[in-house]
Amino acid sequence: MRILIAGVSFVSMLAAGTAFAQQAPFNEAGVTMGHWHLVSQDVEANKGIFVAMGGKLVTRGTAVGVWFPGARVNLNLGEEPPGKGGSVGSVINHVGFIVNNVEGQVAKWKAAGVPLLPGNNNRLDQAFVVTPDGVRIEILEDRNQAVPIQHEHFFVPEAEIPKMQAWYAKTFGGKPGTRNNAPVVDVPGGQLRFARADTPQAPTRGRVLDHIGFDVKDLQTFVKKIEAEGIRLDEPYRRVPGGGAAITYITDPWGTRVELVQLGM
Repeated sequence: MRILIAGVSFVSMLAAGTAFAQQAPFNEAGVTMGHWHLVSQDVEANKGIFVAMGGKLVTRGTAVGVWFPGARVNLNLGEEPPGKGGSVGSVINHVGFIVNNVEGQVAKWKAAGVPLLPGNNNRLDQAFVVTPDGVRIEILEDRNQAVPIQHEHFFVPEAEIPKMQAWYAKTFGGKPGTRNNAPVVDVPGGQLRFARADTPQAPTRGRVLDHIGFDVKDLQTFVKKIEAEGIRLDEPYRRVPGGGAAITYITDPWGTRVELVQLGM
C-alpha cells in the first residue's frame, strides 16, 4: 500500500520513539515524509477507520496513532481544541492512499464498516473515504506500484502551481516531475501533487487536517538553511523534554502548515 498525500498533538507522541520513526531514508537535504496531524473531533471513529484500512495501532500512554509503511497518522486526544472544517476547501483538499487493487480493498473495507463513496463517474479504480469530521481520502489504484507510500494533493490557483512545485522542491530537496499529467514533487516516502483550484483555498491551521509533517535528519542545520532562504519559523526551534526529539513549524506561502521534526535525539 502507498499513501498519497499529509496528529494527539504530535509533540505528545514523540516519546513513542522508534514506533513512530520515519521509514524511508533521508534524501540529500536530510528530509523524508513524516505524518499527518488530525485534530480530530472523534478519535475513536478515526482510529477505527485507519486500522480497518490496514494501519497498525500504536499507543503510548494517552497518545494514539496509526502507522502505515512510511507514514504516521497522529490523532488528537484533547491537547488542543478539535479542528473546525474538513479538508475540502483548504490548500490540502484531500489526502489519499494508492493500493494495488481498489475493488478488492473497497470490498474488505466496506465489510469492516469504513465509510466509502464511489469514484468519480463510478470509476472502478478510484474510491473515496470521508471521515466523520470531514477529512476526505482518495483511494487510487496502481497495480505496479513500487514504493510503499505517496502523499497529498495541494489545491491552488493555476498560476501558483509552478511556484508551489518549485518551492517544495527547493525547500525539501524534492525531485519535481509529473504523474498522470499532474505536477509532482517526490520526496522519500511521499509524493506531493499539485492541482488547480478556481479560487485561493483556506489555510490548513485550525482545521481537522491541521498540518503535514516532514522528518528531518538534522533539524538545527535545516532550520539555518531555510531561514537563510527567507523562510520564517512559526515558532522557535525547541527540544521536547523527555521526548528525544526536536520540533518547529513553518507555513508555506499558500497556507499549508508544516511540522518539522527530528526524532531519535
